[in-house]
Amino acid sequence: MKLYFKYFSIALRCQMQHKASFWMSLAGQFLTSFSAFLSIYFLMSIINSVNGFSFSEVLICYSVVLMSISLAECFFRGFDAFAGMLGGGEFDRIMVRPRGLIFQVIGSKIDLTRLGRLFQAIAVFVYALYTCEIAWELEKVIVLVLMILSGTAVFAGLFVIYAALCFFTTESLEFMNIFTDGGREFGRYPFGIYGEDILRFLTFCVPLALFQYYPLLYLLGRSDLLLHKLSPIFAFLFLIPCYFIWRIGVRHYKSTGS
Repeated sequence: MKLYFKYFSIALRCQMQHKASFWMSLAGQFLTSFSAFLSIYFLMSIINSVNGFSFSEVLICYSVVLMSISLAECFFRGFDAFAGMLGGGEFDRIMVRPRGLIFQVIGSKIDLTRLGRLFQAIAVFVYALYTCEIAWELEKVIVLVLMILSGTAVFAGLFVIYAALCFFTTESLEFMNIFTDGGREFGRYPFGIYGEDILRFLTFCVPLALFQYYPLLYLLGRSDLLLHKLSPIFAFLFLIPCYFIWRIGVRHYKSTGS
């Protein structure tokens, strides 16, 4: 952890070298996400509910997904920018250092401007919890925290898969944005509204629903199933295949010679 905080300190000092640029980027991230919130607000002011979910309940979905991907983009950005690391030969230097590859990739790029999205998500999250009629108890608080942590883990896992595929292509594969940026956009609303086939895919293939839809049903008192309560824990298991895909990519790595 001491070394990671060293990486964090270096990233912070680098980004604060141009304070105006940093704060404007932070504000830009905040306003970009705020436009998404406005789209939900105007839609819900017309139709009142989406598949039985009220405005406040939809905002919980939106804020949980946005907080999760914002944290993943902030602290796991190295995997998202991995194609440039391969092309520039930086990964060669990482491989000869006496530290884990994943740890070094994580520490190589920490994008603190993404905190702008996180601040906006937190503000919406607090409003949603205040206006949503949830009978809070300790178990529900724990589930809510796990939703955010497991969501961050799922998006981080998707970034790891993206980086692993770059070992075979040396170029970024934009189709992965379907699951990252697409997951953020579609995650504005409960995933269950998109139909059973989509919900099954987001449960067993890319487990976005495990940290958003199923635990939400438990929080709102619409389900008493133990599986729904524990679904955020199952979402963490997604990191296992992500790790093995990463290891396969590392074994097939060939230097670009840069």
